[in-house]
Amino acid sequence: MKTFTGAALAAMLISMGAFGGAVGARAESAAPAFAAAAVADADRPAADRERDANRKPAEAIAFAGVRPGMVVAELAPGRGYYTRILAKAVGPTGKVFALASKAQAARPGGLDALNALAAAYPNITVLTVDYTALVLPQQVDLVWTTENYHDFHNGPTANIAAVDKGVYESLKPGGVFYVEDHSAAMGAGLEATSKWHRMDEAIAKTELIAAGFKVDAEGDLLRNPSDNRASSNSEVGHFVTDRFMLRLKK
Repeated sequence: MKTFTGAALAAMLISMGAFGGAVGARAESAAPAFAAAAVADADRPAADRERDANRKPAEAIAFAGVRPGMVVAELAPGRGYYTRILAKAVGPTGKVFALASKAQAARPGGLDALNALAAAYPNITVLTVDYTALVLPQQVDLVWTTENYHDFHNGPTANIAAVDKGVYESLKPGGVFYVEDHSAAMGAGLEATSKWHRMDEAIAKTELIAAGFKVDAEGDLLRNPSDNRASSNSEVGHFVTDRFMLRLKK
């Protein structure tokens, strides 16, 4: 009998469609007017706008299923590139919880950029949370994280199962977890999360499905065939790597 490693087994099952009919679905979405308007926000800084060509934020918003009036939680928002866009996209009847880690909050000035956004956009609330024991003020429609999923595997207290389960419990029934990350080569395994700061997509799917999610759609919008997926994402250029997009449903 042939023995498969965890990563190889996951890849085989995914290719066979063993995770449900929607797993193999590829989806691209044209940007609706509200998403385009959010990206066109005149208050966005020039440094953010310079990243738009590579990050394709309006199309990503559309793919994830963000809509006006939604309550969205953003895991690991950094300095708020997407936080600002999400706030404009959900509009005044929606909410955005910017979920900063305790490590970010502990750095001098670590929350300054996010707090400035919350002061400028009344529908943004900045929360400091433990990603492995996630508790939100309310269940949300969508949890969003970009280029962070691999990092949730790193560090002495990493517990990806707890992160994924916390996200699952934080979502309303039918809610969406949007995960976008730098792709590692197929079969690279978990070593890639710290060595290259990339994520083996097959392993990510296996972990998320184990938490209870169903893969609703996959996006090719941010693929880059010229990226060998076997070097540090910073060496390639942080937002020109090959990136996978997953829309997962509770």
